[in-house]
Formats: sequence, structure tokens, C-alpha cells
Amino acid sequence: MKPAPFALSRKSLAALLIAAAWAHTAGAVVSFEEVKRDFRSSDTAVLDRNGELLQRVRTDPTVRRGQWTALADVSPALRTAMVLSEDKRFYEHSGIDWRAVSAAAWGNLWNTRTRGASTITMQLSGLLDDDLRRNSGGRSFTQKIGQTVAAAQLERNWRKDQILEAYLNTVPFRGEIVGIDALSRTLFGKAPSGLDAREASVAAALVRAPNAKPAAVAQRACEVLRTMEPQQKTDCEALDMFTSAAVQRRAFEPNEGIAPHAARRVLREIRDANAAAAPAAASAAPAPKGQEKDKETGVRTTLRAPLQRFALDTLQRHLRELRDRHVEDGALVVLDNATGEVLAWVGSSGPLSQAAEVDGVTALRQPGSTLKPLLYAQAIAEKRITAASLIEDSSAQISTASGLYIPQNYDRRFKGPVSARTALAASLNVPAVRTLVMVSPEAFARELRAAGLPLRESGDYYGYSLALGSAEVSLLSLTNAYRMLANGGRYATTTLTPKPAEKPKAASAAPAPLIDPRAAFIVGDILSDPNARTRTFGLDSILSTRFWTAVKTGTSKDMRDNWAVGWSQRYTVGVWVGNASGESMWDVSGTSGAAPVWAEVMRFLHAREPSRAPSPPAGLVEMQVSFGPGGDGNALEASRSEWFLQGTEQPLFALDTGMATDASGSARITAPADGTIIALDPDIPPQRQRVRFDSEGRGVQWRVDGKPLARGNTVQWFPWPGRHVIELVDAGGKVADQRRIEVRGAGVVAKSNGGARR
Repeated sequence: MKPAPFALSRKSLAALLIAAAWAHTAGAVVSFEEVKRDFRSSDTAVLDRNGELLQRVRTDPTVRRGQWTALADVSPALRTAMVLSEDKRFYEHSGIDWRAVSAAAWGNLWNTRTRGASTITMQLSGLLDDDLRRNSGGRSFTQKIGQTVAAAQLERNWRKDQILEAYLNTVPFRGEIVGIDALSRTLFGKAPSGLDAREASVAAALVRAPNAKPAAVAQRACEVLRTMEPQQKTDCEALDMFTSAAVQRRAFEPNEGIAPHAARRVLREIRDANAAAAPAAASAAPAPKGQEKDKETGVRTTLRAPLQRFALDTLQRHLRELRDRHVEDGALVVLDNATGEVLAWVGSSGPLSQAAEVDGVTALRQPGSTLKPLLYAQAIAEKRITAASLIEDSSAQISTASGLYIPQNYDRRFKGPVSARTALAASLNVPAVRTLVMVSPEAFARELRAAGLPLRESGDYYGYSLALGSAEVSLLSLTNAYRMLANGGRYATTTLTPKPAEKPKAASAAPAPLIDPRAAFIVGDILSDPNARTRTFGLDSILSTRFWTAVKTGTSKDMRDNWAVGWSQRYTVGVWVGNASGESMWDVSGTSGAAPVWAEVMRFLHAREPSRAPSPPAGLVEMQVSFGPGGDGNALEASRSEWFLQGTEQPLFALDTGMATDASGSARITAPADGTIIALDPDIPPQRQRVRFDSEGRGVQWRVDGKPLARGNTVQWFPWPGRHVIELVDAGGKVADQRRIEVRGAGVVAKSNGGARR
């Protein structure tokens, strides 16, 4: 009998389409290795320096895809369930199950509502080729022909285990979930290797109906489980409850681990670098180019996982102890002195914080007294003071453009004349402000910017309060500035990603120190001296370690921030505690806030590693010094061995020798500032109003408008309205310095009280 024209036409068309599809796909079969290489997780794994997982970060919001899972790491129950559910003769056919084809009617074979004859290999070919991908309306007749041809080609080029492995890693399951790793971790909270028969049946059921209602998924899962375990009674009602709970779980968090802030930082740096190098190639999930690959592909960092874990646990434990003092936030960073590598980066207290997403390592906060070591280093390097120079710790009224600046010490008490060593180690505020008067706020601000501290304003904007940390800096930049002191004044940037080893630079090519190495050494020697800090911190201080360290604490105005930053022979550690909201803490000092965390981390770092004091650089002189008597007739400080820049050494420091302030011995006015406007208070009797003049130098005398006023470094002047010229005449009778001021007949003098910091 002659076939019907329609049947002949259809068969001919099918043959032509198969031939065309075969010709189109011939030679274009992708390899298993290419599919595995091009697989991209929706999460980027951030690893420590040794390949240990630190953090998973969601970098592709369009899909939920885990890590590529080898077939050997998939549970046998899941492999069995998937084959029984989707392709019972998977290991028998060559890509097309002809028995299934012959058993079905032609219409059902290509009906988009059934998968009866669609093998795992055919499904995989549709997942790998965008032209064959199923859309919302199902596959077209041409796509189905191409899928059949592509499946046959896959079977000729791939092994069965490779086909099943690729299928399990690329098949969509539910919603945004793609691949068995994401499914296992999201719905069941475990790795694919741990799935049991019940979980495997649910996973297999989701392939057939990814977005079905839980009841429909449970019904299909029950059928799969009965096929897997025909000898056992299946409790479908219990499976229904289990399935309903599983499909609603979201155990695979978008970000999980112990270094969320560092992870986001390093991924942002890589993304920015890739975008700058090739904007067209920049993607949401940056590939770790140039990074080593371990069991788990990811971005390698410089962090140490054990140290990161210890630092996080220590910070959180200490903050729990400070809860009753209104403290909930903290941050910590550890740097390698030699390389600048970041070894630990704890950006927040995590669940203890109401602002856990804020990165306390990079957030800008007032550093309090932690800027003082940099100030004293600059003053020593400029030979304005030595470590033994006497600086007056007494009530000071410093004229500024906005009025009088009146700094106070932490305990609201004054110690009288103290050496620079004592003033820095004991964190006295007034001597620090007097030191800044010598250096000048603008010169100090320039030095801070050169050291990487992000000052937003000029030194004149901050004024003399800059000595007490009124500018805002980040914990990372401040800790790196201390690392500069540890490295003999040489500044270098930090890094979170491993750098290739560089050849040693010649001595002549090494960058010049930002701070005189001799001054950096002296400041480190002061900050490591437990005796020098006893006036404020006592003999048994948390800052004292059994190995060599140099450390400084700081507290910002109104107790909003508390810091401890210091270094050992190999590491620099910075800790901040406070409140991200800016609210004040309650009764938190330099030794009860950040310092205990700093001390514990330092002990962890040096549990098996020594830390020795640095060797003094060339150009330093060590000399025995003594101090003259104070007001009570006793020596101001005990005799000791002291370090000096060569040429600044002297054996005796006393109030009546003129050697207590400026090492150069030059006379100059330190207050008032040039251009000061003084407003007389109408509510105070004129005879009781005085203006204080301060100076440095020996044998000086003052003149006002050319008329002699008084002798001495400090005098009180009775002001009268008008413009005046204040002159300081040195011992030789020459005018050494002068200031122009204006006195107005009425008004209010603005006053400012420096915050108590230490």
C-alpha cells in the first residue's frame, strides 16, 4: 500500500532535519573538561593563604549555583534516584532510549508535556547548548531533533560517568537553584555526599517538576523512593511533611564564614582591577585569575584562618564582657611588618552588633591619643625635643583663631614638668599639645597624610586638637602608620592578596624613610617602656607583655572610640572598640576597652615565636641623663640611660638651665598666635582680665607696642582695646619674634575644652 502523502512528507522532513542538525553540530561537541572549566559558582569562595575556606560571598544574584561536585562525592543514593527517575536505561543506551521511543506514540514522543523518552544525555545536551535550551513554551520540533543528534554525539565523546557528573552539576532543581551542590546545601543543609534515600528521592522529584507545589513534589518523591526501596514500606505521609519543610528551607546563606568584610574587600579589588584591565570582560563573579586552585576553587588571600578565627572569637568574647558598659562594636587588623600582608581582618562583632555590615577596619573614627607617637616622632626627628626634654604639664590656654584652646589630661590632673618619654608613655595631653605648637598643625597634618592617614581637612582646620586625635582615620591606615614606625620610618601600603616574590632591591633603590629611623626607634623604645607609663597605667598594666612590644592606647572625645595599636618584632596589631552608631561608651578606659584584645592576639601570635627589641640604627647616642629638682626639691625624674639623635645629647635636664624645651635654644613666641582677636568680657571687671604670653628661649623679655613689659617665658598682660604689636627680645637685645593682636572692648571669648584622651 502506498504511504499517505502526509506521512511521507513528515518522515522526509524529519530525516532532513536530523541530517541538517547532524551537519550543524558535527565537530562542535564541547568537551567534559571545557564544561567543568567554564562552570561558575554563584558564590565566590575566599580562601586563606593556605587554601582554607574563610568566606563564601554571593557574587551572582541571578542564580544559586554551588561548587562543581565530582561524581565520587555524590551519595550513591542520589545517583541511583536520579537514574531511576530520569533514565532507567542510562547505562545501556547510546544517548537515545529507542525502547522508550518505540513504546510511545509519535505525538507523545515530542510532546512538551512529557519527558518519557528524554534521556539524561538528551537533557544534558539541552543544558549545554543555548540553541537547544527549553523555553517557557517548550522545545520546538527542530530543537528536539537537534537535541537527539547532540545526545548521540555526547555519548561518542564522553564517558557515562562524565555525562552523569555534568548533568548533576548543571540541572535546574527549584527556583534559582542549579546543580546538586546548591540544592543539597540549600534544602538539606549538607554536602551532596551526605544525602540519604529520602533526600535523594526529593531531589530527583524536583528535576521532573522544579516549581511544583510541595504536595506534588512529595507524591513524585514517594514513587521514586518506592522504586529505590521496593522491599521496604514507604511512609508517603511522613515524606510529604519532610518535603514541605525541605522546599522552604534556605540554609545556604548568601554569605557565610569568618571574614565577610575582608572577603568583600578583596573581591571588590579584583573586580575593579579586572574592569580597569578589560572593561568588557568584567563580570559579577570575578574569576580568580592567577590564583592557585585547591580542592575548592576560590580567591586566595593573605589571611591566616587560625589567626582570623582566634581574633574574631577573642573580640566577640571581650565585647560580651563589655555589654553592661554600652559597647557592642569592635574591629581588629593584623599586619605583617615586613610584607604589609593583612593576616587578620575582623570588620565587626557580627551578631553582637546592630550594624554588622559596617566595616570597622575601614570606617573613619577619631583616633584619640594614638596619633601622639607620630607627633613625637616628628618632633624628635626635627630636633625640636629629645626623649629627655622637659615639657610643662600644666594648665594651658592656647590662643587660636576661634578663641582659647584649653586642653585637659585624662584624669583632669597635671604632673608639672615631665620628660617627653614620660609624657608620651603616660599619654599626657597637655605636653602633646605643647609639642604640636612646636611642630605646627599643618606640618603634622602633612606628615600624617604622607603616612597614609586620610585627613579630610587641613592642619589649620583641626588646630592644636590634632595632637589629641580630632581628625578621623581608619583602623587600617592607623595600624599601617604604626607598622611604618616598626619598619624604621619606611612607609609601604598593605595588601590582602598574595604578591609574587620580588627580587631584593639594591640599597640605593630602597625608598627613603618618611620618618627619621632614629626617631622611629626612640618612639618604639618609649612605647615599650613599662616604667615610663606607670604614672597613668600603673606597674601591672595589661599593656606589658613577656616579649618585646610597643603599644599605645587612645580614647576619643566623649568615649566614642577606644583603641590599642602596637607592634612586635614581626607583627603590628590594631584594635578598635566602640559603637558604630557613634554613641558613647560607659566607663571604658585605654586598658579596659581595646587593650585586652590587643594583648591576647599578641600572645597568640608569639606563643611559639620570639619577639626581640630592634637594634638601634646608626646615628643614635645612648647617654646617662639626670634631672634637676622640682618644686619639692626632689629630682623631677630618676636618672636613666636615654637615647638621643647624635648632636642633641646632653647629660642634665633642669628647669633653670633653659634646656627643658627647645633643643635649638632659639627664642620664639608660642602664644598668642599672630592675628589673635581678644574680646573683653563686659561682665568681668577689666582689672581682673589678663592675657597670657608664652615663649621659648633663654633670658627673654617682652615688649608691647615698643614698651618693656616683663621678663621670663610666661607673663600676664593687662589688655586694652586697640591693635598691638607684641615683641619677644632675646638675651642679646634683638627682637626674636613678634605677634600682632587686636583687643576689642566687648564680647565673649570662645572657649574650647580638649577632650580627655589617653
